[in-house]
Amino acid sequence: MATVTPKPEAPVAKRLQWGDGGTFEAVDDCGEIRVIDSWLVNDGRTRAIDAHLRRFSAACVAASSADGPGVPAAGVPRAEAERFFRTALRQIPATGRWFPRAELALVNGTPRLRLWLRPAPPLAQSIRLWVPPEPDQRTCPHIKGADLAYLSALRDTAIAAGADEAVLMSPGGTVREGTTTSILWWRDEVLCAPPPDDTLLTSVTRAVLLETAAARAIPVTFEHATPAELTSLQVWAVNALHGIRPVTSWL
Repeated sequence: MATVTPKPEAPVAKRLQWGDGGTFEAVDDCGEIRVIDSWLVNDGRTRAIDAHLRRFSAACVAASSADGPGVPAAGVPRAEAERFFRTALRQIPATGRWFPRAELALVNGTPRLRLWLRPAPPLAQSIRLWVPPEPDQRTCPHIKGADLAYLSALRDTAIAAGADEAVLMSPGGTVREGTTTSILWWRDEVLCAPPPDDTLLTSVTRAVLLETAAARAIPVTFEHATPAELTSLQVWAVNALHGIRPVTSWL
């Protein structure tokens, strides 16, 4: 009689809430998301995890004042956010591909730190960008997660239009970034990117690429460019999940 070897169970996503005692417990609802940060883990390895920690903890502090008067404060102290983040890293399995998300959420008016432990989706090799008819409407572009509902809706519209990602545009019609990516491009041997300012999210992957370019003596310049100016250039859309994806079309 043949022996049947059972298939290993597929990894299951779960959301874990960090308690006052420094332990995690499973929860069903996601609450009202205020801050997020995600990174790719491949067999226990990840790139620039300390940069993700710094961005998440800084955003958790900034969330205290992001919504203005009359709105419940959602922030937590930096030390607490850092302790949560480092503890959350130990919850990630040492094998397999994962795309965990650290979260700060409001639950019944109380800020809660959570880890969404989820398997990594398949990686894409290229990307199609959709240019919306209106400029960027984010209210807190420097806080990842603060405008999550708006960005998710915009990306859904891009997918319905036949693209993979929406581009966030300045009022002057120049490219800022994608809904989940940073945008860079090449002019001959020069790597170009939008100027860093408070309209852009602090991208970990963008920073790694620019640092790598500097280390290899590759010229880097910051400039504003319209989609029409970029259609004839090699353009990259980059993030922590997919790394570098060449842009194959603009819709």
